[in-house]
Amino acid sequence: MEICITATSDDLDSKVDTRFGRCKFFILVDPSTMKFRAISNAAANESGGAGIKAANMVLKYTPAAVITGLIGDNAFNVLKASNVKIYACGNVSIREAVELYCAGKLKSIDAPK
Repeated sequence: MEICITATSDDLDSKVDTRFGRCKFFILVDPSTMKFRAISNAAANESGGAGIKAANMVLKYTPAAVITGLIGDNAFNVLKASNVKIYACGNVSIREAVELYCAGKLKSIDAPK
């Protein structure tokens, strides 16, 4: 089971990117082993529709959850329609975000923000 985290760079020590659709990378992590892979966000530089494109890209990897800072209406609706849980996380490293997720300390995002 992998979770997807928006990231400013391509490793576990990078910070959580607070922007979903315009983040630089998505880090897919298996919380039980901390094995990860970084996926460049091809939608980050789109002139419009970045959130929808990013959400559809993420869904190809079937994550159990997404961790981000802010998420817009369209991206939120795409992920929720696929029953992906979305969690908010502040300015911490990807590694710390995984630890918070595993400890049940992240707040669920129940509406776009």
